[in-house]
Amino acid sequence: MPPSFRLLASTGLHRGDRPYQQDQVLLIAHARIHGCVLGVIADGMGGLSGGRKASDQVMLTCQQLFERYDPAHDDPAVLLQTMVHEAHTVIRLTAIAAEQEPHSTLAAFIVQPSGECHWVHSGDSRIYHFQDAQLLHRTRDHSYVQALVDRGELTEAQAHNHPQSNVLVGCLGSSSAPPATAHHIAKLAPGSTLLACSDGLWHYFDADELAQLLQALPPREAAECLVQQARLRACGAGDNLSLAIIKIQAL
Repeated sequence: MPPSFRLLASTGLHRGDRPYQQDQVLLIAHARIHGCVLGVIADGMGGLSGGRKASDQVMLTCQQLFERYDPAHDDPAVLLQTMVHEAHTVIRLTAIAAEQEPHSTLAAFIVQPSGECHWVHSGDSRIYHFQDAQLLHRTRDHSYVQALVDRGELTEAQAHNHPQSNVLVGCLGSSSAPPATAHHIAKLAPGSTLLACSDGLWHYFDADELAQLLQALPPREAAECLVQQARLRACGAGDNLSLAIIKIQAL
Protein backbone atom coordinates (compact mmCIF):
# COMPACT_ATOMS: atom_id res chain seq x y z
CA MET A 1 0.00 0.00 0.00
CA PRO A 2 1.56 3.36 -1.00
CA PRO A 3 2.12 5.99 1.70
CA SER A 4 -0.58 8.63 2.18
CA PHE A 5 1.95 11.42 2.77
CA ARG A 6 4.97 13.10 1.23
CA LEU A 7 8.36 13.23 2.93
CA LEU A 8 10.42 16.42 2.58
CA ALA A 9 13.97 16.04 3.81
CA SER A 10 17.39 17.63 4.07
CA THR A 11 20.69 17.25 5.91
CA GLY A 12 23.41 19.60 7.12
CA LEU A 13 27.06 19.04 8.04
CA HIS A 14 29.75 21.54 9.05
CA ARG A 15 33.22 21.22 10.54
CA GLY A 16 32.63 24.21 12.80
CA ASP A 17 35.84 25.71 14.10
CA ARG A 18 37.55 22.36 14.64
CA PRO A 19 40.54 21.33 12.50
CA TYR A 20 38.80 18.11 11.41
CA GLN A 21 35.33 16.66 10.92
CA GLN A 22 34.17 13.78 13.15
CA ASP A 23 30.39 14.15 12.73
CA GLN A 24 28.62 12.15 10.06
CA VAL A 25 25.02 12.18 8.83
CA LEU A 26 23.05 9.68 6.76
CA LEU A 27 19.55 10.11 5.31
CA ILE A 28 18.51 7.48 2.78
CA ALA A 29 15.34 6.10 1.24
CA HIS A 30 14.83 2.35 1.15
CA ALA A 31 15.96 0.94 -2.21
CA ARG A 32 12.84 -1.19 -2.69
CA ILE A 33 10.06 0.26 -0.49
CA HIS A 34 8.69 3.73 -1.25
CA GLY A 35 8.11 5.85 1.86
CA CYS A 36 10.59 4.04 4.09
CA VAL A 37 13.47 6.26 5.24
CA LEU A 38 16.45 5.93 7.60
CA GLY A 39 18.14 8.91 9.26
CA VAL A 40 21.34 8.62 11.33
CA ILE A 41 23.57 11.09 13.19
CA ALA A 42 26.96 10.05 14.59
CA ASP A 43 29.28 12.33 16.58
CA GLY A 44 32.70 10.70 16.75
CA MET A 45 35.18 11.19 19.58
CA GLY A 46 38.77 10.11 20.07
CA GLY A 47 41.20 12.36 18.25
CA LEU A 48 41.65 13.03 14.55
CA SER A 49 41.52 9.46 13.27
CA GLY A 50 39.75 7.70 16.16
CA GLY A 51 36.59 9.79 16.20
CA ARG A 52 36.21 9.82 12.43
CA LYS A 53 36.73 6.06 12.25
CA ALA A 54 34.03 5.58 14.88
CA SER A 55 31.43 7.74 13.12
CA ASP A 56 32.31 6.16 9.77
CA GLN A 57 31.73 2.71 11.28
CA VAL A 58 28.32 3.83 12.54
CA MET A 59 27.34 5.03 9.07
CA LEU A 60 28.57 1.88 7.33
CA THR A 61 26.91 -0.48 9.82
CA CYS A 62 23.57 1.32 9.70
CA GLN A 63 23.53 1.50 5.90
CA GLN A 64 24.38 -2.18 5.49
CA LEU A 65 21.70 -3.30 7.94
CA PHE A 66 19.09 -1.01 6.37
CA GLU A 67 19.84 -2.42 2.90
CA ARG A 68 18.80 -5.86 4.16
CA TYR A 69 15.73 -4.58 6.00
CA ASP A 70 12.26 -5.61 4.81
CA PRO A 71 9.63 -3.20 6.21
CA ALA A 72 6.84 -5.70 5.56
CA HIS A 73 8.34 -8.46 7.72
CA ASP A 74 11.18 -7.13 9.89
CA ASP A 75 10.79 -5.27 13.19
CA PRO A 76 12.19 -1.71 12.91
CA ALA A 77 12.74 -1.48 16.69
CA VAL A 78 14.88 -4.62 16.58
CA LEU A 79 16.78 -3.28 13.58
CA LEU A 80 17.66 -0.05 15.41
CA GLN A 81 18.85 -1.93 18.50
CA THR A 82 20.98 -4.12 16.23
CA MET A 83 22.49 -1.01 14.64
CA VAL A 84 23.58 0.27 18.06
CA HIS A 85 25.10 -2.99 19.24
CA GLU A 86 26.77 -4.00 15.97
CA ALA A 87 28.29 -0.55 15.47
CA HIS A 88 29.50 -0.64 19.08
CA THR A 89 31.15 -4.03 18.50
CA VAL A 90 32.87 -2.87 15.32
CA ILE A 91 34.17 0.28 17.03
CA ARG A 92 35.53 -1.80 19.93
CA LEU A 93 37.32 -4.11 17.49
CA THR A 94 38.76 -1.08 15.68
CA ALA A 95 40.07 0.22 18.99
CA ILE A 96 41.83 -3.07 19.75
CA ALA A 97 43.41 -3.26 16.30
CA ALA A 98 44.53 0.37 16.18
CA GLU A 99 45.29 0.91 19.88
CA GLN A 100 43.02 3.94 19.89
CA GLU A 101 39.99 5.00 21.93
CA PRO A 102 37.32 5.72 19.32
CA HIS A 103 33.79 6.48 20.54
CA SER A 104 30.63 7.76 18.91
CA THR A 105 27.13 8.85 19.68
CA LEU A 106 24.26 7.52 17.58
CA ALA A 107 20.78 8.89 16.95
CA ALA A 108 18.76 7.04 14.33
CA PHE A 109 15.15 6.95 13.19
CA ILE A 110 13.17 4.86 10.71
CA VAL A 111 9.97 6.14 9.10
CA GLN A 112 7.76 3.36 7.78
CA PRO A 113 5.50 3.66 4.69
CA SER A 114 2.51 3.68 7.07
CA GLY A 115 3.86 6.77 8.86
CA GLU A 116 4.91 4.76 11.90
CA CYS A 117 8.27 5.88 13.31
CA HIS A 118 10.83 4.25 15.58
CA TRP A 119 14.01 5.81 16.89
CA VAL A 120 16.96 4.96 19.13
CA HIS A 121 19.79 7.00 20.57
CA SER A 122 23.02 6.51 22.50
CA GLY A 123 24.95 9.49 23.86
CA ASP A 124 23.99 13.15 23.48
CA SER A 125 23.04 13.41 19.82
CA ARG A 126 19.33 14.19 19.87
CA ILE A 127 16.09 13.53 18.03
CA TYR A 128 13.17 15.96 18.32
CA HIS A 129 9.56 15.34 17.27
CA PHE A 130 7.55 18.47 16.56
CA GLN A 131 3.91 18.77 15.55
CA ASP A 132 3.51 22.08 13.76
CA ALA A 133 5.25 24.48 16.21
CA GLN A 134 4.94 22.30 19.32
CA LEU A 135 7.55 19.93 20.76
CA LEU A 136 5.96 16.55 21.42
CA HIS A 137 9.03 14.60 22.49
CA ARG A 138 12.81 14.59 22.44
CA THR A 139 15.55 12.20 23.48
CA ARG A 140 17.15 12.54 26.91
CA ASP A 141 20.93 12.74 26.75
CA HIS A 142 23.06 9.99 28.22
CA SER A 143 25.21 12.60 29.94
CA TYR A 144 26.42 13.65 33.38
CA VAL A 145 24.37 16.85 33.42
CA GLN A 146 21.20 15.11 32.24
CA ALA A 147 21.54 12.76 35.21
CA LEU A 148 21.74 15.81 37.47
CA VAL A 149 18.62 17.27 35.84
CA ASP A 150 16.77 13.97 36.27
CA ARG A 151 17.65 14.00 39.99
CA GLY A 152 16.45 17.60 40.34
CA GLU A 153 19.92 18.97 41.08
CA LEU A 154 20.05 21.18 37.97
CA THR A 155 17.51 22.91 35.77
CA GLU A 156 17.61 22.40 32.01
CA ALA A 157 18.98 25.93 31.62
CA GLN A 158 21.74 25.31 34.17
CA ALA A 159 22.64 22.02 32.49
CA HIS A 160 22.89 23.76 29.12
CA ASN A 161 25.70 26.01 30.35
CA HIS A 162 27.35 23.59 32.78
CA PRO A 163 31.15 23.22 32.31
CA GLN A 164 30.74 19.42 32.18
CA SER A 165 27.82 19.43 29.75
CA ASN A 166 29.82 17.38 27.24
CA VAL A 167 30.63 14.52 29.64
CA LEU A 168 28.81 11.36 28.54
CA VAL A 169 27.81 8.45 30.75
CA GLY A 170 27.25 6.13 27.80
CA CYS A 171 28.00 5.90 24.08
CA LEU A 172 29.28 3.50 21.45
CA GLY A 173 32.84 2.24 21.85
CA SER A 174 32.99 2.48 25.65
CA SER A 175 34.11 -0.48 27.77
CA SER A 176 30.55 -1.21 28.88
CA ALA A 177 27.51 -1.94 26.73
CA PRO A 178 26.10 1.28 25.26
CA PRO A 179 22.69 2.61 26.25
CA ALA A 180 20.11 2.28 23.49
CA THR A 181 16.99 4.23 24.44
CA ALA A 182 14.08 3.62 22.08
CA HIS A 183 10.97 5.61 21.25
CA HIS A 184 7.92 4.78 19.13
CA ILE A 185 5.48 7.06 17.31
CA ALA A 186 2.39 5.18 16.12
CA LYS A 187 1.84 7.51 13.16
CA LEU A 188 3.44 10.75 12.09
CA ALA A 189 0.71 13.22 11.19
CA PRO A 190 0.90 15.85 8.45
CA GLY A 191 2.70 18.81 10.02
CA SER A 192 5.09 16.55 11.93
CA THR A 193 8.83 17.23 11.77
CA LEU A 194 11.71 15.07 12.94
CA LEU A 195 15.06 16.70 13.67
CA ALA A 196 18.11 14.60 14.49
CA CYS A 197 21.26 16.56 15.37
CA SER A 198 24.55 16.51 17.24
CA ASP A 199 25.35 18.70 20.23
CA GLY A 200 27.30 21.03 17.95
CA LEU A 201 23.91 22.19 16.69
CA TRP A 202 21.35 21.79 19.50
CA HIS A 203 23.58 23.54 22.04
CA TYR A 204 22.72 26.88 20.41
CA PHE A 205 18.92 26.59 20.31
CA ASP A 206 16.04 25.99 22.68
CA ALA A 207 13.15 23.75 21.65
CA ASP A 208 10.74 26.62 21.00
CA GLU A 209 13.16 28.30 18.64
CA LEU A 210 13.73 25.07 16.75
CA ALA A 211 9.99 24.47 16.52
CA GLN A 212 9.26 27.91 15.09
CA LEU A 213 12.06 27.77 12.56
CA LEU A 214 11.24 24.24 11.36
CA GLN A 215 7.58 25.11 10.92
CA ALA A 216 8.33 28.29 8.99
CA LEU A 217 10.88 26.92 6.51
CA PRO A 218 11.12 23.90 4.19
CA PRO A 219 13.82 21.39 5.24
CA ARG A 220 16.62 22.59 2.97
CA GLU A 221 16.21 26.23 3.98
CA ALA A 222 15.79 25.24 7.64
CA ALA A 223 19.00 23.20 7.56
CA GLU A 224 20.93 26.08 6.01
CA CYS A 225 19.52 28.56 8.51
CA LEU A 226 20.28 26.34 11.52
CA VAL A 227 23.87 25.79 10.43
CA GLN A 228 24.35 29.51 9.78
CA GLN A 229 22.86 30.54 13.13
CA ALA A 230 24.84 27.93 15.06
CA ARG A 231 28.03 29.17 13.44
CA LEU A 232 27.25 32.78 14.35
CA ARG A 233 26.37 31.91 17.94
CA ALA A 234 29.51 29.81 18.39
CA CYS A 235 31.61 33.00 18.03
CA GLY A 236 34.56 31.15 16.54
CA ALA A 237 34.53 28.25 19.03
CA GLY A 238 32.02 25.92 17.41
CA ASP A 239 32.10 22.12 17.42
CA ASN A 240 31.42 19.88 14.42
CA LEU A 241 27.69 19.87 13.74
CA SER A 242 25.32 17.65 11.83
CA LEU A 243 21.56 17.42 11.33
CA ALA A 244 18.85 15.59 9.43
CA ILE A 245 15.32 16.93 8.96
CA ILE A 246 12.18 15.08 7.83
CA LYS A 247 8.85 16.90 7.38
CA ILE A 248 5.56 15.10 6.82
CA GLN A 249 3.28 16.69 4.25
CA ALA A 250 -0.21 15.48 3.31
CA LEU A 251 -0.72 14.41 -0.31
